[in-house]
Amino acid sequence: MTAAVQLLVITKAPEPGRSKTRLTPPCTPQQAAAIAAAAVGDTLDAVRATPVQRRVVALDGARGELDLTGCTVVPQADGDLGTRLARAFADAMHAADLPTLLIGMDTPQVSARLLAECLDRLQAAGPGSAVLGTAPDGGWWALGVHDPAVAGVLPDVPMSREDTAELTRAALERAGVTVLDLPPLTDMDHFPDALAVAALCPPGSRTRRVVDGVAAGLVPTP
Repeated sequence: MTAAVQLLVITKAPEPGRSKTRLTPPCTPQQAAAIAAAAVGDTLDAVRATPVQRRVVALDGARGELDLTGCTVVPQADGDLGTRLARAFADAMHAADLPTLLIGMDTPQVSARLLAECLDRLQAAGPGSAVLGTAPDGGWWALGVHDPAVAGVLPDVPMSREDTAELTRAALERAGVTVLDLPPLTDMDHFPDALAVAALCPPGSRTRRVVDGVAAGLVPTP
């Protein structure tokens, strides 16, 4: 059964020198872009497998070889990350007045089952609520809202810090929103994270294959 909700993915087009730059070093820019492309591909597979009414990708860059089948593509706004996140919510929810869960591409271990559970929690909580999935590094991997105005707090939240999730929660609560927790997931910022995330992905997944291949090439020959 298709749920009356939508999934929103915010991502950069995987290009050397622009994608997953914190993987370099030890990765080359080309290797980092290959890992990014794999992570985007696996994330979108999970999104497409989730029974939702609408799927949106807020894309920074050209489509290139990305498989965006089944997704509505909107360009990301200019500005810092918080501004781009808020605008992505606004664009997606203006076109479809549906509870919306936003994720990035840094958690390719996510499954359709987990996404469906997160959306169920958002839908059941009702208006006046939000759901937030935190990451061990202090950031967050998922945010779900019922009203795009709620995401208007994001431009004022410092991003990519050890307290970003905490500050996001506080900003939402100041806006009068009840924040419910989603399961935490490790996101893929640095190469040790990529190794940990890849180990959680299915053996046949793009992320598992690409990260394992890059790691094998980085091991010095005895």
